[in-house]
Amino acid sequence: MAGRAVESGNWTTSVTPAVAALAVVCSATALSGVVSGGLWIFYVLVAVAVVSGTGLVLRAFRMPAPLVGIGQIFALVCLLVTIFTRTGVLVALPGPQSLEDLWSVLGNSITEVQTGIPPVSDSPAMRCLIMLAIGLVAVLVDTLAVGAAAPAASGLVLLCVFAVPASLADEMLPLWTFVLGAAAFALLLVVDGQHRHEAWRGRMSGGGGSSSGGAATAVAGMAVVIAVFAGATFTLIGTVGRLPGAGNSVGGGADGLGLKPMTELRGMLNQGETRELFHVRGLPESAYLRAMTLQQYDPNNGEWTVGGALSEGSPAQGDLPPQPGDPGGGETTRVDIDPVGWNDVWLPTYGRPRKITNTDGTWRWDSARGMVYSPRKHKADPYTLETVLTAPSADDLRRANGSADDVDQVYFKVDGIDPSIAQLARQITKGSTTKFDQATALYKYFTDGTQGFKYSTKTEGDTNADALVDFVFNGKTGYCQQYSAAMAVMARTIGLPTRVALGFTSGYKTDDYKTITSLDAHAWVEIYFAGVGWTVFDPTPLTDGRGVVPAYISGTGTDGQAQLPDEGDTTTTTAPTETTTSSSSSAELNAQALADTTPVEVTPRWHWITLVVASALAALLTALLLLMQNGTAFLAPLSKQPWARPAVAAAAAVCWAFTIVLAIALFSWWLAVPLFLLGLAAAPYGIRAVRRRNRLHSIAGLGSQAANAAWEELIAESVDRGTRIPPTETVRVAARRMARAHNLDEQGRDGLRSVVGAIERSWYSGHPEADPQLPRAVDDVRRSLNRNAPLALRAKVLPRSVLHPTAPEDPES
Repeated sequence: MAGRAVESGNWTTSVTPAVAALAVVCSATALSGVVSGGLWIFYVLVAVAVVSGTGLVLRAFRMPAPLVGIGQIFALVCLLVTIFTRTGVLVALPGPQSLEDLWSVLGNSITEVQTGIPPVSDSPAMRCLIMLAIGLVAVLVDTLAVGAAAPAASGLVLLCVFAVPASLADEMLPLWTFVLGAAAFALLLVVDGQHRHEAWRGRMSGGGGSSSGGAATAVAGMAVVIAVFAGATFTLIGTVGRLPGAGNSVGGGADGLGLKPMTELRGMLNQGETRELFHVRGLPESAYLRAMTLQQYDPNNGEWTVGGALSEGSPAQGDLPPQPGDPGGGETTRVDIDPVGWNDVWLPTYGRPRKITNTDGTWRWDSARGMVYSPRKHKADPYTLETVLTAPSADDLRRANGSADDVDQVYFKVDGIDPSIAQLARQITKGSTTKFDQATALYKYFTDGTQGFKYSTKTEGDTNADALVDFVFNGKTGYCQQYSAAMAVMARTIGLPTRVALGFTSGYKTDDYKTITSLDAHAWVEIYFAGVGWTVFDPTPLTDGRGVVPAYISGTGTDGQAQLPDEGDTTTTTAPTETTTSSSSSAELNAQALADTTPVEVTPRWHWITLVVASALAALLTALLLLMQNGTAFLAPLSKQPWARPAVAAAAAVCWAFTIVLAIALFSWWLAVPLFLLGLAAAPYGIRAVRRRNRLHSIAGLGSQAANAAWEELIAESVDRGTRIPPTETVRVAARRMARAHNLDEQGRDGLRSVVGAIERSWYSGHPEADPQLPRAVDDVRRSLNRNAPLALRAKVLPRSVLHPTAPEDPES
């Protein structure tokens, strides 16, 4: 018998490392939401296997726990050196050169993370980063689950594995990753439960392992709070995705914690694949597709941002109010836009929009900024835009030399600029007699080829004030981000109201429509002219035919139209030789100030009605329950019914649950539905807690039902631990069964005898009052049960006394 016990104990301890490794691998599948391809998962399997195997070998030699962890990390580094470098000592051992090479690979992976847009490509550098990160997670989980014999505590680490991609992904992580991760962690807890159960029974030689019970549950609970808070609040790298239900702010939140627009643009242009975003029909000429405009320059990091709070605007459905300075009128062009791969908070437009149709009620038109937005990211249906594409002539712009009183003063503001930038702007525009001539002089400084400026996406992408000075005076090589940022800053230093626009170039012709891809992501400058409005100036010296040069700059054309290649000529699908191909998910652009604006009301009426009805019913049922408990006279007939209070309490709980879920759904259904399911899963635990509280309250009251409540509670405690008391047994026989089955100590047995005596007196004597010692006796029995027969986590969450309260007819004796 002892031999079998030892064998069982060995099984539970020896299987724990394998199950812990499985839990890490299953949790790592959450990265599928932010990393493309599937080859990386095999690298994860290798890394986790090496860590787990190293732990088994070192523990077989009885190495101390700290040395086991150090050995696992060393084995992981050797693996990375072997796979990602060619300079390891004896191929696998790390040396100075191999560590330097490995650090370089990891540096490349960090760059990909910072500039990439999920899902990032499955590159060698990214695989190296994933192997390192998941390998370290495997070390921590192995240490907790095997070394510290506390598998439940490893839930903190595994939860963080889910929290990181959940906070980065544009969409909800695939459901199957949650299923795999939860199943593997549940299996780990089952093994831990079996291990502790055998330790409690005394079947294992050397006693039991340490229990992770209550402490692990507390740690896991704290981990949930921390992970949800971190995922919903902080986004520090490369993307702007957040946990579902993180609020109404667009694109990653305020205060610079989310992604900056220019970072997003850089990410789109540094990807390894191209993704179709729009199909456009009816566009007669090349034009820029504007997604958003940036009005604020931050001199501390050299970034242009949305700045300020977006106005509530007007519905982006039907006729649209004109932008400031727009004289109205003009010949409109109908353009049909199909956002085939666009899933965002911005709805791009061309020219000077006059009317939008086929949009849902979530989209708003902010005429002051010239862009369409929604409080929440989602995929738009194909929509139709009626817009004015004709541009003013150069003479019209020269005559528009008056003061721009109708434009927000924020477009003039530029602080903290290096004096050399302002001095250069004044030098370039010296002799220009009109605002248009000043703007044109700045434009030509970057584009006429005499100053040595070149276009390339191969830049380090530094974003600070010194980088602006370096670009203008020294480097002179960059892409649209640097050019638009530099010209916009210089234009403001000489008093021109200016903003930066982000969007897309014209794309290329495909059949009867134009295809716009992530490769077409672009930034340009728009300068305001009184009586005309915002006018395009693109200082980026594109050499692939994608740029738009309006007639007021090229000096050709007499009808105000831009002098551009015909639609059939705009067929460029690749960037210049110095650029890299790009890949992108939808351009999730930052609106850091949207966190401060009032969200647009788009909640359907049925939602509000259901919420009001559910909350009203919950309040009424709660009041009814309180009146019944207080013994209100007119409710006495109802209160006497044994089913009344439980039924009212259950109905009130259901109504409150619906109220809470519907309230949370006002912000996010993605958060409300999981919480509802979590509430359903926790319902048995909640029912058991309420019943325990009511019984203990009755016992403390020493009323006529105190003894019955005491016996019912002890029966429930016994059933939760797997021992059922048949109703045919006498109280004394049942008490002996309970004491024997749960190995009660002396204190528990004494308390149980007191409870039995109190019950018999209440049943057979003429005094219904309970023994004053009854509460203490019940407490002694419960304490003894917790010491000698502690409940496993599963028994706490899914109590048998709630799920299977009926005792078997012929129980085993």
